[in-house]
Amino acid sequence: MDRQEKPTRAALVCPEIRGKSSHHNIEARQAEFEGLAGAIRLDIVLSEIVRVREIRPATYLGAGHVQALAERIAAEHIDLLLVDAALSPIQQRNLERETGAKVLDRTALILEIFGERAATREGVLQVELAHLNYQKSRLVRSWTHLERQRGSGGMGFMGGPGETQIESDRRQIAERIDLLEDRLEKVKRTRAQQRSLRLRAMIPVVALVGYTNAGKSSLFNALSGATVFAEDLLFATLDTTVRKIGLPHGREVMLSDTVGFVADLPHDLVAAFRATLEEVIDADIVLHVRDIASPDHPAQARDVLAVLEELGVSPETTPIVEVWNKIDLLDEPDRALTGAVPAGRVVATVPVSAHTGQGLDELKLVIERVLGEQSRTYHVHVPHSAGSDIGWLHNHSEVISRSEPTESGSDYVVRVDPRHRAEFLERFNGRIAVSDL
Repeated sequence: MDRQEKPTRAALVCPEIRGKSSHHNIEARQAEFEGLAGAIRLDIVLSEIVRVREIRPATYLGAGHVQALAERIAAEHIDLLLVDAALSPIQQRNLERETGAKVLDRTALILEIFGERAATREGVLQVELAHLNYQKSRLVRSWTHLERQRGSGGMGFMGGPGETQIESDRRQIAERIDLLEDRLEKVKRTRAQQRSLRLRAMIPVVALVGYTNAGKSSLFNALSGATVFAEDLLFATLDTTVRKIGLPHGREVMLSDTVGFVADLPHDLVAAFRATLEEVIDADIVLHVRDIASPDHPAQARDVLAVLEELGVSPETTPIVEVWNKIDLLDEPDRALTGAVPAGRVVATVPVSAHTGQGLDELKLVIERVLGEQSRTYHVHVPHSAGSDIGWLHNHSEVISRSEPTESGSDYVVRVDPRHRAEFLERFNGRIAVSDL
């Protein structure tokens, strides 16, 4: 067999820090880390939980653990060591030297997965930007560490060996980052134009979010009839997909599938994918998809809410519906669902199975009901002289009907979404009446 075809032999280490609380069970954390490693082509030879009394500045793990790892790595001919933690550049370098294996921490592994998964030009740009931002800080710190190791003849770091090359590398990375940010800004403007067109058409946006592998893409396919790639893989979907779907009573919405979240999702990745995730920021409803069959689903839900908070999305700004997916995998559905509780404030919870279709009709009815509660219908009188007001109504509301013009003007019946309601009430003050609530 060709050497290139052989998967890399890898060892996985999940540190459990004494006294450091985590809402994730350590066994669940280990299983997830194994899933992350399995998302790229690795041969997992060794996977173990290492209990750490205190984090060592030089190697993160204690000397005894490092020595034992080095022996196993040599004996098993392991090429890659994955550590489920955020390693400093010095810790990474020292572990590589002590074990003889290439070392990646949690952030680097997620970046590798994203690099393999990115399919569109936008996705490739986003992943590269995140990778460069990650590498930029490590380049500086690694250089500082190397210079200390080599010594600088009492002259500090000025004029030290390698400075010219490092400065050149830093400058090239900075220039590339500027270029990528400029290109992604153009993507952002294009997305903003597309969202503006949807707003003018008054088509509400319903965004799917959730922990990676919660079944968002399967649910998206089941609701929309699309064929978005959906597989039992972490981060199967990186690129946002939008489809129009019809609700039971004729209303249409734009359904948006997004990248999955995960515990300790690197900040650089959240920042790089912000253009994509703005579909969530501007959504009329957020569907938080939870894998209710996973024993770790409460902790996963908290991680999703943390990323939403970082994006500025909260129940105060956007109604959140929890979709409890994969009920077909529950041994005792009634008991399991009775014991499940929403994460944070939600307007509804809907148990479903994207695989069997159970609960999808109820979910559509809930979406329709929430949209109806969010929008209000008003009667408004507009004089003939107020042409700008007529334009505003057509651009920012759904015009349901218009009466025959009279000498004083025309009467409109319009539906106004919450995001435009304050401006509507201020602009048409004294000329409106609520039709229904």
